[in-house]
Amino acid sequence: MIPTRRDLKFHLPLEAASHWHHEGAVLTHFINAMSLTFPEGERFFIHTLRHYRDRIEDPLLQEAVTAFIGQEAMHGREHAEYNALLSQVGLPAEEIEAEVTSFFKALKAWLPPAAQLSITIAQEHFTAIVAEALLRDPALIAGADPRLAALWRWHALEEIEHKAVAFDVYETSVGRSLPAYALRTTSMLTTTAGFLLMVLWCQGRMMIADQRAGARKGVRSFLKVMLSPRSGLVRRLAGPWLEYFKPEFHPWDHDNGELLEEMERLVERLNGSPDNASAAAAEPLRAVA
Repeated sequence: MIPTRRDLKFHLPLEAASHWHHEGAVLTHFINAMSLTFPEGERFFIHTLRHYRDRIEDPLLQEAVTAFIGQEAMHGREHAEYNALLSQVGLPAEEIEAEVTSFFKALKAWLPPAAQLSITIAQEHFTAIVAEALLRDPALIAGADPRLAALWRWHALEEIEHKAVAFDVYETSVGRSLPAYALRTTSMLTTTAGFLLMVLWCQGRMMIADQRAGARKGVRSFLKVMLSPRSGLVRRLAGPWLEYFKPEFHPWDHDNGELLEEMERLVERLNGSPDNASAAAAEPLRAVA
């Protein structure tokens, strides 16, 4: 599948950074914290694939890499705009983003290209399975400003659309040998742990800094959303996450391409103007079976 670069703008209002989640401020800050990691994370992914792009002989894979880079650049731009709103309401978003940037700079300086690419494919898989959970259960972003909800839907759809691009580059450039398998699976363990710790750290920083009423409410709801034995996010992600450790794994072994039918409808109504962005986003989120 060749991804498509879409230059969509969401024109987020300041109130998008408020305590928007119906389960409380703690879950709001968790999702906001993920956004704080995205701009620099997207730049890291772009950096790792650019290193290998000119060595790829398959023209279709080269085309997919170029489209992947375009999509990630758009994600970074829109999340940077969103993160700026967090700063405007008094949260330490700029400070946190600077520290995230230092972390990724260290990865680039210390790790060889193959290890950097293994981090990228691990994070791409993790992001893709979170994206599917969001699209199948819109309650995960319930209460968001309509334009913010549309941003998350768009980002999730494109993560699914390009979920195999970096993985295909890895198999083409690093290989499918036992050492290549060991590198990609080890990186999944360390990347998952590192990403979750980073997000929780960012969440904690914002909760400490948030002086608005109710800034620490919703701990029980947050734990329920994450850890409920029946419907918690951890339970829903566990199976797809473990699939990654199969020696023959490929991201499209789990074919969820039907979710992308939502993209055309979203893009038709989100054409970059503030009025149309509001109209598209105002549509209620629909769960996808």
